[in-house]
Amino acid sequence: MLGATTANDGHFGPIVPFLRACAAAGHDVRVAAPASFAAAVAAAGFAHEPFADAPPELVGPIMARLPTVTFDEANELVVRDVFARVDAQAALPALRETVERWRPDVVVRETAELASLAAAERAGVPHVHVCIGMHEVAARFTELIGEPLADLGGLAGLSSGQLVAALAAEPVFSLVPEVLDQVGPEAAGFVRFHEPPVGADSVPLPDWRGVEGPLVYVTFGSVTGSLPPFAGAFREALDALADVEARILMTVGRKVDPASLGPVPPNARVEQWFPQSAVLARAAAMIGHGGFGTTMGALAAGVPQVVAPLFTFDQVVNGEHVASVGAGLTVEAGPGAVGRAAEHLPHLLTTPGYGAAARRISDALRRLPPPAEAVARLVDLAS
Repeated sequence: MLGATTANDGHFGPIVPFLRACAAAGHDVRVAAPASFAAAVAAAGFAHEPFADAPPELVGPIMARLPTVTFDEANELVVRDVFARVDAQAALPALRETVERWRPDVVVRETAELASLAAAERAGVPHVHVCIGMHEVAARFTELIGEPLADLGGLAGLSSGQLVAALAAEPVFSLVPEVLDQVGPEAAGFVRFHEPPVGADSVPLPDWRGVEGPLVYVTFGSVTGSLPPFAGAFREALDALADVEARILMTVGRKVDPASLGPVPPNARVEQWFPQSAVLARAAAMIGHGGFGTTMGALAAGVPQVVAPLFTFDQVVNGEHVASVGAGLTVEAGPGAVGRAAEHLPHLLTTPGYGAAARRISDALRRLPPPAEAVARLVDLAS
């Protein structure tokens, strides 16, 4: 089996449970990913089949435009011009070589990785799509990528319209329960699973030196710190939460030095990284950016959350879905989102209904089959 991902922890994470389940069942598993993502692939325990990262001279001008356009226009640029065009075209040559040389029986790809779709179609290898969020996110991707997908198919030597048809027909695995992500009548190829979080209750929390109150986890994912327009979110959160009667644990990602944020309020502790399952097992609430991993991690733990979408439409979608089931609140995306989220935190902490709704979603997740039950489906598809 060949997994395929872009260089993004939040995109790689959803396919990992299925790859590990196949490896545990005795199947040979490798991961195709950008060369820059080698350490993440190795840390997950897989052999790496590298492909080219997107050329900076092509991605740079696109990313430089993002602060100058609307939130919706910025998302269209990233999905259409980065993921579906620059990323996919850079990855295609090596992915074709990997698929033709290694001949995997099946390709398991995440929503934003499209070169593996073209390589699999070219080689006649079956492929599966693992959602990196709500199904609505995948549907929005499909709406935006028609033109670059046609170009990618041409580069792969495929017939006109073949990739669009392949995208529509491929089986879809989701890690979201139906109560949170209703998509209407679901085809036989749309299947939901859930991987229980790994217990880490024994990991000690930081010492707040006498500060008491409920524990609030604050995280904006692993990418925010590397995006200059949004790096200020961490300082904004510390300032906005300084007077809240709670213990704040904020993670900033490995690309941010906590010391660079300046003085930390007495009620806050800042770490580059902390085991998410460990803090969520003790948390009363979370403030997050709506990334899939953090959003679903809180729901799996039954923790209510305030979502402050920062830079992609999937964060907006995730926040809307959380709010629609009463498991938290979401605020308007863009500048000031973090401050608005902090203003809502006291209400979240003192209103029991949000926690009750989050626990209902947690219960729904636990009723879903584990990824191990996907192995037989993948074997059937391969045969």
